[in-house]
Amino acid sequence: MHALGKHLLVELKDCNPEIIKDLNTVREAMLTAARQARATIIDVAFHEFSPFGISGMIVIAESHLSIHTWPEYGYAAVDIFTCGDIIKPELAARYLIERFESKNPSIVEMKRGIISHTDQKFPHKVCDAGLQMVS
Repeated sequence: MHALGKHLLVELKDCNPEIIKDLNTVREAMLTAARQARATIIDVAFHEFSPFGISGMIVIAESHLSIHTWPEYGYAAVDIFTCGDIIKPELAARYLIERFESKNPSIVEMKRGIISHTDQKFPHKVCDAGLQMVS
């Protein structure tokens, strides 16, 4: 039985609110997390809400990383959805736990796209030379 993807639901409670309310810090942390997981970054979009809170998405060739922060509660919700065997989403999650100084993190892992009728493994790394990457 093989799954097309792995989805980590990362609950980051008791974070440092000063860190998770800063747009540049959150954006750079998410980009670093994607790089540490060995993801191929394709596109990046972040938005800062008033009076506070940040939502962001990093589109990767292997799927995506997203975040929503509530600094007033010291909370951040992170999704890390990846495909393939090369990328290591656990490294991204571990980095974000440390970077946001979460004192009470939890991770739920879900297998996505379970393929039970084949023993074939599926490649998920994009090999398109025309694909534009974001550095």
